[in-house]
Amino acid sequence: MRETDILVLGSGSAGLFFALQIAKRTKLKILIITKKERSESNTNYAQGGIASVMNSLDSYDAHIQDTLIAGAGLCHEDAVRILVEEGPLRIQDLMDLGAQFTRDKSGKLHLGKEGGHSAHRIVHTRDLTGKEIERSLLSAVAEHPQITMLEDHYAVELLTDHQRIDHQRRANEPISCYGAYILDEKKGRVEVVRARKGVMLATGGAGQVYLHTTNPLIATGDGIAMGYRAGAVIANLEFIQFHPTSLYSEGAKSFLISEAVRGAGGILRNQAGERFMTEYDPERLELAPRDIVARAIDAELKRRGEQYVLLAISHLSAAKIKKEFPNIYEKCKQFGIDITKDPIPVVPAAHYSCGGVVTDLHGRTNVKNLYACGEVTMTGVHGANRLASNSLLESLVFSFRAANDLIDSLKKNPKEDEKIKLVEWDESGTENAEEWVVIEHDRREVQQLMWDYVGIVRSTYRLKRSERRLKLISEEIEAYYRKTRVTVPLLELRNITLVALLIVRSALKRKESRGLHYMTDYPEPKPAMAKKDTILQKKI
Repeated sequence: MRETDILVLGSGSAGLFFALQIAKRTKLKILIITKKERSESNTNYAQGGIASVMNSLDSYDAHIQDTLIAGAGLCHEDAVRILVEEGPLRIQDLMDLGAQFTRDKSGKLHLGKEGGHSAHRIVHTRDLTGKEIERSLLSAVAEHPQITMLEDHYAVELLTDHQRIDHQRRANEPISCYGAYILDEKKGRVEVVRARKGVMLATGGAGQVYLHTTNPLIATGDGIAMGYRAGAVIANLEFIQFHPTSLYSEGAKSFLISEAVRGAGGILRNQAGERFMTEYDPERLELAPRDIVARAIDAELKRRGEQYVLLAISHLSAAKIKKEFPNIYEKCKQFGIDITKDPIPVVPAAHYSCGGVVTDLHGRTNVKNLYACGEVTMTGVHGANRLASNSLLESLVFSFRAANDLIDSLKKNPKEDEKIKLVEWDESGTENAEEWVVIEHDRREVQQLMWDYVGIVRSTYRLKRSERRLKLISEEIEAYYRKTRVTVPLLELRNITLVALLIVRSALKRKESRGLHYMTDYPEPKPAMAKKDTILQKKI
């Protein structure tokens, strides 16, 4: 057994910022577990920026209203207010850690504007904001003696009362979390990691549930799946944000074309050269919220039988394009597209999960000692549709609040270091996996099912059809998991399939169209559901 004070699962902005706040104000030892390289996270791939009120021409109320409008009546206003009002402080924290954001000639922050925003408030580092944030956080973590990070380690399962040998949980007693089973990929061994003071779940999103996604390969919904299996409450998973514009090109792996391109004046046209957003949102056009733009593109593709639409930005000067979008320019150039002259072929792709593990305003879950932050959570900030560039802000604001809460709770009620006996990982009777083709086939089938039936436009018939198939696949995988020595591909497949099933079940519960969830059976929003979250919880 390995022991630590605080266990952090995930090395994106939420997990790193949380760890730094704990280390800054306590003497606690913190262990960060990351499944691949430390910089591999959704944070690192975020291009656009962080939305925050950073000048006198903007206001908290305006940012709050923009967020509530985008959220289609389902945002928790108290969470939104906290996000907006505490956001500028957290951005200052990043700058104090060394994050370098783009500035104008006078030295002030250059603030961009993106879809759904009524003001210029996007703090960014050209089109590589996430990479810069991750760099500054990782640099600070590397220098801190209280923080240890283990790469190529995979969280298999949260450790709760069910894995505790010396304690019998009473019927109405809340579930407690004591750590996690962790797979050391290089050694092929699972060990118990015990967290004496608390566990932070910051594992990111679930984009790999879909065939086309802007997310990296690591975004397999691990935290949502582990949280659900441990008894954590899950909510609003039906709200999957499809980014309207990912690069459509063979081998591009759904490379994101940032919202900021449209913010800078990019125009969407079908392959006949027609600007079609005039028909779908004549007032906001290309700067309408993402759900509207994604559905508009989807409708155009289906109407015309085409595979992609075109995003043109060539009316701007070549120098301006290369300066503001150097990463996008270079990436497109690799595929023979010169964005200073040519339109960019784009298609929607799964981008962000607005639902997840339910937390309160301090990052606490319903499982004792288990906190959660970032995309793995449902804080209530995003409602039925995330406003562009609010996600990085959410990670910072609520991980900071979670760190404060944990520190305060330990001051009020110091935890004695209990000698807890936990069940060791037992792989006796298991076999080495030989049928790799089974894992790869099931993963592709799940992703294709979700893309075809649980995408931008849904129906009850499609959802029920996908539920039946996913339930069968899930049962097959669970049986395979129990008789086979665990590997990362198998664990990821298990999590992807469970999260896919949870998304479908959440979608079936919401019998209306709202935000990112569009049902052909129920094309209109229902007032009665405007403040109703869809809740899922495993009976423990």
